[in-house]
Amino acid sequence: MPSLMPATNGCPEQNESLETIIASLLRLLQMKNQKLFLHSKQVANYAVSIAAKMRLPREEIERIRHAALLHDIGHLTVPNAVFAKLPYLSTRENSAYRNHCNAGSWMLENIGPCQDLIPYIRYHHERFDGKGYPNRLKGVNIPLGARIIAVANGYDRYINPCTQHWAKTNGDATRELLDMSGTAYDTEVVKAFIEAMGLK
Repeated sequence: MPSLMPATNGCPEQNESLETIIASLLRLLQMKNQKLFLHSKQVANYAVSIAAKMRLPREEIERIRHAALLHDIGHLTVPNAVFAKLPYLSTRENSAYRNHCNAGSWMLENIGPCQDLIPYIRYHHERFDGKGYPNRLKGVNIPLGARIIAVANGYDRYINPCTQHWAKTNGDATRELLDMSGTAYDTEVVKAFIEAMGLK
């Protein structure tokens, strides 16, 4: 496995180091759960589409892509027995499951190139109305990257949920996003996603 130590001698090397770190962590996620691995890749694709539609700077789009790839890395700390019971979790199991946002950000605390990704990973389950977790942040207090990942994550969960027979059609998933726009999700981000994906 490649080293997770950040390079220190210049931006190109540091960027390469970040890509290496992400690839190593994604391999661990894939070993734990193939569905989580594929979900992370798809969320990153959606997040990039949203960020590009919102005309964010290229550097920010890349930052969002990297954070989206690792948004569920904290699930490495969640026992497989918990995943096997989804969505029927006890209070304690649900607490362990929800803690993946903090766990993922704590895993990256001492990895230099990952510092800018941490807020997006920690807050991707915050809700626009302040009823999310882990910190109940509200509105624009949630970093834009986290708001973008939230929409991308939500859409992919709707069409590819853990329990396959609950999967929604693209139309159903789009209506779900629109219904939760302004409450769970940032309205502008939802609008950008729907336009970017050509959904109606």
